[in-house]
Amino acid sequence: MFEVSILALGLAAAPVQEQSAPLFDQSAPLAREELVSAVLARNPTLEAMRQAWLAAEQRVPQATSLEDPIASYSLAPLSVASDRVGLGQEVRVSQRFPYPGTLRLRGEAARAEAEAAALGFEAERLRLALVAAQLHDDYALVDRALAINEEHIRLLEDFQGVATARYAAGLVPQQDPLQAEVEATHLLHRRIVLRTDQDVLRAQMNALLHRAPEAALPPAGDLPVPEDTLPEIAQLESQALSGRPELRQREATVRAREAEAGLKRLAGRPSFEAMASYNSMWMDTGHRWMVGVGVNLPIWRKRVRAGVAEAEARLAQARSERVAAEDEVRSEVRQAYDRLQELRHVVELYQSRLLPATRDQVRASLAAFTTGQTSFLSVIEAERKQRTVELNYVEALRDYSRARAELDRAVGRVPGPPGAPAVIAELADAPNVKQGGESR
Repeated sequence: MFEVSILALGLAAAPVQEQSAPLFDQSAPLAREELVSAVLARNPTLEAMRQAWLAAEQRVPQATSLEDPIASYSLAPLSVASDRVGLGQEVRVSQRFPYPGTLRLRGEAARAEAEAAALGFEAERLRLALVAAQLHDDYALVDRALAINEEHIRLLEDFQGVATARYAAGLVPQQDPLQAEVEATHLLHRRIVLRTDQDVLRAQMNALLHRAPEAALPPAGDLPVPEDTLPEIAQLESQALSGRPELRQREATVRAREAEAGLKRLAGRPSFEAMASYNSMWMDTGHRWMVGVGVNLPIWRKRVRAGVAEAEARLAQARSERVAAEDEVRSEVRQAYDRLQELRHVVELYQSRLLPATRDQVRASLAAFTTGQTSFLSVIEAERKQRTVELNYVEALRDYSRARAELDRAVGRVPGPPGAPAVIAELADAPNVKQGGESR
């Protein structure tokens, strides 16, 4: 009748059910494609659209069937108890037949509407997959930000130890170790904020999974690094124009409106009625049985012309919406592609220049402080810059992964694995120090 994806057909046979076994392995990182697959299998909004699609399919046999025949029985009441005449009664059966071609057009319209509903289901799958993928990326960002925060808390503790040792030796004022304490306190507050963000994201993902907001989720895996090359934009646009369910949904709507316009044109043609009856009140036996045919007379042409004009306007509207949707899809692909290219350059800039520079700055500041060439404030500022750059780097990775998911959705694909795990240099590369300023 019409085509939908294999996964959609699989979901049609498998409504949402609660699972008794744990949904995810808590000992392994939560992969993005694992979350997406679980959302597509369990989300109740998607199940509601699946049922709407199945309901639309059931309109096809209704539209292509004849009206029920009508049987009637009439009785002459004064003849029931009369001794002078026999029982007077009449039995009549009739069947209405629409003008030839009407049932076919009704079926075409219903099938096109059912196809549009199925493709709406497909479009909702893509939307939910994108939402789930991007929530996973946000979840991974918060996990990574918490790890960076903890590393910098430990780093500041080491710096505080260095400053305390130099204060005890009378080389620096008491303000220096206190500065490290104040900065570490800010990071402790940041830990609380990030854990709150983590709980909010967990509740949002569990809502998509049809689970309790507080249900446990494994930690997220690492954010991906950009792939070396991207497909050509022309290839992506071609995939989008052939693969986006929204465009195929518009095409199905156009076919439905074409069939409806054909039906309105046939409204000016007569329909027919065949009938047969038996009337016991005729004296001649040969007159008691009757067969006949009826026809309606569509003489009110103003109504017919108005119906045709309305249907043709709706058809023109559907065709224009199809063209507008195609333009929108091209624009979405281009915007996602350009955004992805931009973020690739941003990530490369962090990897090649900003991260190494800020880590070198921390080392240099610490070395200068331990030899009395600079203040402890410069060490704190260098650490703060390094922390900011590292957080901005993982945010750029998150933004890249989200943009990659948007590009997948723009071309009509469910976002899958975002790419290779990111290799983020740990703070082990930064100066971990013992009290007294010696490197470990």
